[in-house]
Amino acid sequence: MIVLGVDPGIASVGYGLVSYEKNHFSPIEFDTFRTKAGLELPQRLLLISEFFDELLSRYKVDAMSVEELFFNTNVTTAIQVGHGRGVILLAGARAGVPVFEYTPMQVKLAVVGYGKAEKKQVQQMTKMLLGLPEIPRPDDTADALALAICHAHSAGSRLAAFRSGDMKRAPKA
Repeated sequence: MIVLGVDPGIASVGYGLVSYEKNHFSPIEFDTFRTKAGLELPQRLLLISEFFDELLSRYKVDAMSVEELFFNTNVTTAIQVGHGRGVILLAGARAGVPVFEYTPMQVKLAVVGYGKAEKKQVQQMTKMLLGLPEIPRPDDTADALALAICHAHSAGSRLAAFRSGDMKRAPKA
């Protein structure tokens, strides 16, 4: 199974493609896609959309795992990230890839085994599970890889239910 994990944003979007076979993870491609500062929001969204359309056309992705939007004190930032997230969800739908959403706590639980784990613990486990020589940088990339691992760990029943038509859209975890 190939899972695309995405840490959404506008200025930077982390992504990580991971293969998961027989309880073994292998990284395929991972990085952070960046849009230039100063670009208007519609141009940034277009660039993000084009990037994910192209990425999804290159790989046979079985599922997409996207971080759920987390509202903190900066509502303006959250709204902009929501725009980017929407474009990413749309790219997955256009490609016919089931999209699953996870909260940061669900990712921590799936990767580390503890829902209140520290970011560094998640990054260390991600590095170890993927057999990487070092923690992926920047944090957006590491977060995206952790999202892919999270979905691979919980995929069985959720993906099967989605494909069988029992669910009209991929459910939240």
